Amino acid sequence: MKIACALTIAGSDSSGGAGIQADLKTFAALGVYGMTAITAVTAQNSLGVQSVVELDLEIISQQIHAVVSDIGADAVKTGMLANAAIVSRVAKELGRLGLNNLVVDPVMVAKGGHRLLRADAVAAVKHELLPLAKLVTPNVEEAEVLTNRQIRDLDGMREAAMRIKELGPRQVLITGGHLPGSPVDLYYDGRDFREYTGERIDTPHTHGSGCTLASAVAAGLAKGLALEEAIRQARAYVFQAIRHGLAIGRGHGPLHHFHELYRLAGWDWSDT
Repeated sequence: MKIACALTIAGSDSSGGAGIQADLKTFAALGVYGMTAITAVTAQNSLGVQSVVELDLEIISQQIHAVVSDIGADAVKTGMLANAAIVSRVAKELGRLGLNNLVVDPVMVAKGGHRLLRADAVAAVKHELLPLAKLVTPNVEEAEVLTNRQIRDLDGMREAAMRIKELGPRQVLITGGHLPGSPVDLYYDGRDFREYTGERIDTPHTHGSGCTLASAVAAGLAKGLALEEAIRQARAYVFQAIRHGLAIGRGHGPLHHFHELYRLAGWDWSDT
């Protein structure tokens, strides 16, 4: 059976809620075969990140080449890239291999406040990686870093989207969950804006939501969906995953990536 394949280039989350673990769970839940190129290993849990080890550039390149030369990749998603050298190396490999179906999640800071991208790497993201992206999916805080301006409302999101678009990505999706009120995600393709208004769920269990959204979009693209349909389906998937979030650990629990499979299996995991 032919199955769509997607590659995530990102960091590992030892707690399983974000990073490549979230990406692989998302790919699997959405019917896509997932592959990885790990850029960094983190020691973290629901309370935060304790430490990070960044991997050698050569093993990162070798992982990408091993996967693409044999299996190929119908879509690629990047997450935590940690430092400027890794950003530059990944961008060069993506360009060299012609991997154009690219979703960039510009991961910068963990929920607990630990930096996942060194400050001096932001320029490399802006000038080397974003021009390769079909879609970039910053949250409001990441959009502020990319544009060097504060975002307080939807007008600020629009201005930021235009500025990010000028950096080269084909489309921009800024997620607005960090702003007060009903969450609004803003899509911009260089001509038109589209607002996606959602329902705010009162839960602390949102660990991995950004990773999951970006990888869900990549899964849709891998299966041949048009970008806006991939975004629509990804947002619906993430909403339900947050709605059924898991109270695991003593801090921010993870999304429930397999909520639909559990429902179909008739397992009420909330009672366990």
